Amino acid sequence: MEEITIRFAERKPGEEIRAPVMIEGLPGIGHVGKLVAEHMIRELGAEKVAEIESIFFPPQVIIDEEGTVRLANNEIYYYSGNSHRFLFLVGDYQATSGEGHYLLADAYLDIAIECGVSRLYTLGGYGVGHLVEEPRVLGAVNDPSLKESVEAAGAIVSRNEPGGGIIGAAGLLLGMGLARGIEGICLMGETSGYLVDPKSAASLLRVISTLLGIEIDPTRLEQRAEEMEYMLQKLVDGDRVSQDDELRYFV
Repeated sequence: MEEITIRFAERKPGEEIRAPVMIEGLPGIGHVGKLVAEHMIRELGAEKVAEIESIFFPPQVIIDEEGTVRLANNEIYYYSGNSHRFLFLVGDYQATSGEGHYLLADAYLDIAIECGVSRLYTLGGYGVGHLVEEPRVLGAVNDPSLKESVEAAGAIVSRNEPGGGIIGAAGLLLGMGLARGIEGICLMGETSGYLVDPKSAASLLRVISTLLGIEIDPTRLEQRAEEMEYMLQKLVDGDRVSQDDELRYFV
């Protein structure tokens, strides 16, 4: 098996994949970025165009609802509308090693360059260690000229936050992308870091929708946030959680 294998789906002649924007939403703190990117894919009806497998992913397979296994992978989705074209990078895992993070980020950038991407949005969570009533969205950019638009969209760009920098694909894609001529914006929703956090994801969705100039229906994310609030309140109140209660977010 190769270190990194990228397989694009076959397309009809003349059906090029060309998009000026790539949105990364791989698993991370609170799964905030993953929730947002996957929500956008569903709402826009984006199509899967590529799969990425790598020895830098955890050594395990994924079991589907029918009990069938597949290798862990990440995926590229493509949306082409009347006035917008986006690539989405989502999937099962990030790399398990420092070397893997760098090599996979380089491979993702190769795809971006090949498809004409000039701007990257990386999405993630900013763990604060406690429950957040009104999650802020923090931003970081790889070009100072982007700061004003990010703040105008509702994110906070601060020298001191997040402390310690941005780990994983969300940070590396910005840093490595700059060297390859791709401007980048990272958006991070505040989250406790303990649970999957659709409330933080809903806040982040509002900011990125503004930056992209596109309307994305937030209803499903908001409903999931309400369900999570309900479950948390039951736990705080010491109520017993029944089998009928939805616990899919506690992962």
